[in-house]
Amino acid sequence: MAVDMKKFGFRIRTRGGSVVDNLAIQGRDLAEAEKKLRQVYHHCVVLETRELRESAAGDATDLEGVISLIADENRRVD
Repeated sequence: MAVDMKKFGFRIRTRGGSVVDNLAIQGRDLAEAEKKLRQVYHHCVVLETRELRESAAGDATDLEGVISLIADENRRVD
């Protein structure tokens, strides 16, 4: 049974004061993604959150997706 996972983008300030942009974390919802974030960045301050949309080419995190992207690129070059 597949679970619909989404990607969420975060901009945070670490407890040391550094700002970290473009953190992407997967979760079923924002609450789960933020929980995962806080497991890595203890005592951080979340400055911005957003739900990331998949690109037009789709999510290429699996092997078939990567092969598909390479094949599409080769067709454009030839």
